[in-house]
Amino acid sequence: MRMALGVAGLSGQLVRLEPLSSRHAADLAVAAEEDRSTYRFTWVPRRSEIGTYLESHFRRYRSGRLIPLAQIRSSDGRAVGCTAYWDPRRWPDRSELCAVEIGFTWLGASAQRTGINLESKLLLFKHAFEQWGVARVDLKTDARNERSRNAIEGLGARFEGVLRNWSQSWAPGEEGQLRDTAMFSIIDSEWPACEASLQRRLGTFRGDPRSDVPILQGLPTDQPSIDPGDS
Repeated sequence: MRMALGVAGLSGQLVRLEPLSSRHAADLAVAAEEDRSTYRFTWVPRRSEIGTYLESHFRRYRSGRLIPLAQIRSSDGRAVGCTAYWDPRRWPDRSELCAVEIGFTWLGASAQRTGINLESKLLLFKHAFEQWGVARVDLKTDARNERSRNAIEGLGARFEGVLRNWSQSWAPGEEGQLRDTAMFSIIDSEWPACEASLQRRLGTFRGDPRSDVPILQGLPTDQPSIDPGDS
């Protein structure tokens, strides 16, 4: 199914999400070479692989199943990682989305534990639930990745179980093998409580303990996700 949806950009106080482009390559090459000890189960390109990495995302974008986004740290304007909307699903016999996945996410070590991941997910959830009107957002990870599983649960997502031999393994030495995948989701009825919790947690990183500070500044969403000239 083609995504057929555009996200021109989403901005918060800590991070800005913008369509992934070749202009982000230099920053991502630096971010990817920071401490890589947390990437055991996630494909994060090496500096020499950035070109191949970007082209693989651009191909997925052209297939209509992925909207890849660069995570831009607000404090210095540098791209410090990537994330994406993936695998859209529509209501039967309707054009509207009923579900979408958030995935293909990584951050350089200097951007981890800074609130960027929390705010990025808040921006993505808010856009999916409130702009696209989805009933469900999926998140998944290698079932062995306890760090990632704990982080997803910390976002307010509910664990739904493990699907055996579900998808490609990214663990070193497991090329061509399948992994067991831990599945999580947030549904529309859970979103208000989830949003309130994320806002409270972000107060610490934003220097504002209030939970009612709005952070979403939506940019126009009727533009394509990637400039065709970048692909």
